[in-house]
Amino acid sequence: MIPVTASGPPPTGFDPRSADTIVPLADLFRLLGDPTRLRIVLACVDVRRPVGAIAEELGLSPSLVSHHLRLLRAARIVRAQRQGKQVFYLAADRHISAMLAGMLEHVAEPTRDDALDLP
Repeated sequence: MIPVTASGPPPTGFDPRSADTIVPLADLFRLLGDPTRLRIVLACVDVRRPVGAIAEELGLSPSLVSHHLRLLRAARIVRAQRQGKQVFYLAADRHISAMLAGMLEHVAEPTRDDALDLP
């Protein structure tokens, strides 16, 4: 059974088990599996920020942040908006923001070892 999301049913012909779906999804999780990249994306979830501000907030070099942002942008996890000579970064869309919010909520929940009623 294909899950129905809050935004409605998946597109016609969508197969969540196909390589066309699994490979990009695995790539997305691989990119977000790096703690530095995850911190960068979280810094861009609610507010658009320039590279320098992200670097300063996270205590990283601007060149390292730029490198990670290139990868995140190529994977459509963040998007860039040019304003004059400065480029601002923001989470790509509400799907990225909602996924991260859900995952943050999940890790904040207390562990429930009793969820599995093992003998």
